Amino acid sequence: MTQPSQTSETEITAVCHVRAPLLLEPIDRQIETLNACEAEGTIDDLLLRSWPQEITLSVKSPYQEALESFERFVEWADRRGVSIRPPFRKRTSTNQITGETNDLLVLPMLCLELYADDELVGVFPHTDEESGETYTSDEAIAALRTGDVPTPLGDETEALGDETEASTATPGDSSTTDCPDCGGSLVDGQGLFACPDCGWVGTVTTTGQFRSGTDRAPADEREAPLAESE
Repeated sequence: MTQPSQTSETEITAVCHVRAPLLLEPIDRQIETLNACEAEGTIDDLLLRSWPQEITLSVKSPYQEALESFERFVEWADRRGVSIRPPFRKRTSTNQITGETNDLLVLPMLCLELYADDELVGVFPHTDEESGETYTSDEAIAALRTGDVPTPLGDETEALGDETEASTATPGDSSTTDCPDCGGSLVDGQGLFACPDCGWVGTVTTTGQFRSGTDRAPADEREAPLAESE
């Protein structure tokens, strides 16, 4: 029977995602350490999940649980002001026979998510892009081994503040020249903005917010047609 967690009164659950064929050193050692954490009560529950090397970014993918996990991780990273790419990365694959192109998500060898009760409080590894510092899964597991709950990089308060500042920016401000998808520099082509890094294309609304070129603007933001001259 698992002993009560000694880290706090909050129940700590660790979910470890790992590539199934890679249960070898050093991955196997990390799994053993997590099992020891559960046995000693530094975490309350340990759940192991396997996933493949890469999955198709499609609703038809048989790995919908992995896709949902990735979306959950991205949302957490955005709130925290950090990045999980890498270790997650996207690539495109083309079938040499049919010419069909598929968007793929490459999954890391090991990814650890931590919950305090039912709240997601950490995804490891992740990186603070401003400082370049990375909090690895190995470091997070080592912290759990000593009875500590690892504190992620970044800060949710700062991340929310950045979002508020961006939402109040106006066209022409330097803050409106960053791509909303990847953070790269946008190129302004007579009101149509494009990102050479990730391919994002869109416009800026009258409130200073970016809108993807695939989205339709509300009726009050679309330009009225010019009256025909007689």
